[in-house]
Amino acid sequence: MSVDTPPSASPDSAPPSPSPGTAHLTPTRRDVEVDLPETTTYRLKNRFLGPPLHTEELAHERLGKPTALAVFASDNLSSSAYATEEILRVLIVAVGAAAFGLVVPLTLAMLVVLGVLILSYRQTIKAYPSAGGAYIVTRDNFGLMPAQVAGVALLTDYILTVAVSVAAGTAALVSAAPSLGPWTVEISVGFILLITFGNLRGVKESGKLFGVPTYFFILMMGVLITTGVYKMATGSLPQVTQYGPGVVPFGTDAVVMSVAIISLLLHAFASGGAAVTGVEAISNGVPAFKPPEWKNARETLVVMGTALGVMFLGLSILAAHLHVAPYIEGFPTVISQIGVLTFGDTGFGNVMHLLLDGATMMILVLAANTSFADFPRLASFHAGDNFMPRQLTKRGHRLVFSNGIIALAVSAIVLVIVTGAKVDKLIPLYAIGVFTSFTLSQAGMARHHTRLKEQGWRVGLAINATGAVMTAVITVVIGTTKFMHGAWVIIILVPVMVLLLMRLNKQYESEIEELAEDAPKAAEAPIMRRHVVLVFVENLDMASARAIQYARTLMPDELRAVHFDLDPIRTEDLTDAWREMGLGRLSLDIVEVPDRRIEATAAEIVARELVAGDTEVTVLLPRREYTRRWHRLLHDRTADKLAATLATLPHCNVTVVPYHLGTSGGAKLVTPIAKTKTKAKSRAKGKAPGSAPRPTELSDDDRLADGQVPIAGTGHRDRVTIAGRVQAMRVQPRSGVATLECTVADATGTMTVVFLGRRELPGLHTGRNIVATGVVGDHHGRLAMLNPSIELLSELEHELPPTGH
Repeated sequence: MSVDTPPSASPDSAPPSPSPGTAHLTPTRRDVEVDLPETTTYRLKNRFLGPPLHTEELAHERLGKPTALAVFASDNLSSSAYATEEILRVLIVAVGAAAFGLVVPLTLAMLVVLGVLILSYRQTIKAYPSAGGAYIVTRDNFGLMPAQVAGVALLTDYILTVAVSVAAGTAALVSAAPSLGPWTVEISVGFILLITFGNLRGVKESGKLFGVPTYFFILMMGVLITTGVYKMATGSLPQVTQYGPGVVPFGTDAVVMSVAIISLLLHAFASGGAAVTGVEAISNGVPAFKPPEWKNARETLVVMGTALGVMFLGLSILAAHLHVAPYIEGFPTVISQIGVLTFGDTGFGNVMHLLLDGATMMILVLAANTSFADFPRLASFHAGDNFMPRQLTKRGHRLVFSNGIIALAVSAIVLVIVTGAKVDKLIPLYAIGVFTSFTLSQAGMARHHTRLKEQGWRVGLAINATGAVMTAVITVVIGTTKFMHGAWVIIILVPVMVLLLMRLNKQYESEIEELAEDAPKAAEAPIMRRHVVLVFVENLDMASARAIQYARTLMPDELRAVHFDLDPIRTEDLTDAWREMGLGRLSLDIVEVPDRRIEATAAEIVARELVAGDTEVTVLLPRREYTRRWHRLLHDRTADKLAATLATLPHCNVTVVPYHLGTSGGAKLVTPIAKTKTKAKSRAKGKAPGSAPRPTELSDDDRLADGQVPIAGTGHRDRVTIAGRVQAMRVQPRSGVATLECTVADATGTMTVVFLGRRELPGLHTGRNIVATGVVGDHHGRLAMLNPSIELLSELEHELPPTGH
């Protein structure tokens, strides 16, 4: 993609005549860097999470369909392992053995709901390829308030997904190793910490970590169902006739179509609703797919729904035939019992049963990864709209929303501890949140179709309207049938959390409004007539001397040093040293502090300067910076207290002037020679210097192709072609001269590229790789290329910002 400059600014036009001394101008070198000392926290992150990823690598963290299925679909697929059991847990208590005749019809009814949801979210993904979760869809079609309801419902559901998944995974583990029963809570917490660690390492890392267990579970389920159906067809599949201790109590066998039985069936149906949780995960994570994102996401959604339907129905059919029943303690699980009966008690059968339990445990535990992929992203959407703390929008060490991941882990651990890691205590809280979000999302899509009337909107409207009505009915069913079993917690919690988010939003909006009010006028307001600089000194040491030296560079109308007289001996020593120092007209004011309230006395001194209303006061506070944290305990933080007090006074500007004690406490400028020594030392230790390299840096081959030259090799009046990355851009106010300046960098140096008469160029932004051809001239004392012709290289596929637009 090439960009032409305006005719009035032809690239062939000669640059302005060089001013005297331009012959010595050279491009800025890139090998002069700031060597920052590494903190303990940073070193720990590098050790446990790996080197930091640069923002440019976000494009390379995209997922292909196989990996995306493992990352986003594990929650949905794993629910087949316990959905049948939850249906039976309700039915057996009420109708006894008749439950085995009802489980398959209820499963089929739930699969109808699943099919409608899959069709509905295919519409959503295509309409919202930037991320089509319930929050985004509801916000765009109904506004921010309903969106908070959808978002909070989903956030609570994601927390519950983690708790349910790890609790069910632990139950699968205990089914294979009953001796671990007393440690279910501790094991569940350990699983959450493991998944948190995997996700903090990055999207690709988590995909690799969770990919194998997902496909292993699918394989084992395929083997189980195929074997079971074959034995059913041949009449060799046994049936349970006697039950051991610990099985849920059987109710009466009579099935009467009464109001009570209808309510019971609805209750069982609501318990099975856990099977369709996780459907939205793919639509909420569309930006994480490789291009074309929406197409790959839709195909993955269909694969996920098909796999879930086959596994859920297959297990229900086998459970109905085998007459397996859940246990009160939750283990052995129904799927584990089906494995024992289907594979038999031979040596090979025992191995297959253990493999099935292992696969079930892994998929259930790693199903929590779906929440870890979507919860931080959804929280960032809320935070981007000022409804949650801004920290949730920040990407961390490995380009993931680290704060959101940690918040999810902490919430899930608390929930697991409170419920004792019991699945049956968590399930009643589980489905109502996700079905609420389903309803709002599908209703939002129906309004989207009627509002935009895009091609095929009638078909989309029929699908999404059907989905909205169906999920709304199920939401009511779940809310009523499970209200006394724990659903009341979510029904109360969601509106309370929405109110809290609205309060937080009000605070953020008031801050924005106050900061934005008359900002341009304030910036252009006339400056004060006088400028007074006060340097607060305690001793005549290097810290105070550095502050005084800086004060002299400000060239104020009046400059004074101020000392607070708290210790007569120290004050006398300071005054004697001051007289001998020879700073000319720089005076030292000794101020009495009879009540030892330094902050109040300092405020009075500044106030006397400000009272006339025509003075700007700058207070410089020398502050010692220490190399070790414990060193700070040996000294008070008077400078911080003074800064906090004085900053409240209008037109009083407080500047802390740091002095780093010790040679390793501060950053250092690394010269080319020093940098070479650093690299040699790093090679001697077998380590690469610095942090991870920038992956999108143009290679030497790219940079030197087609007559291109390194930036460091250019000179004044040379006509050259350079290639590099736009490292910085300078924005000019509308009232100023129309000029667009950007800094282009390659591995050898940087050069300013200037477009006269332009304020912006389409597609030109920081982070973009460009090729520029033109004549090198002088711009404000530096080599620059004026009005070149440029070519914009291929745009990297960056993830869209967390605004949903």
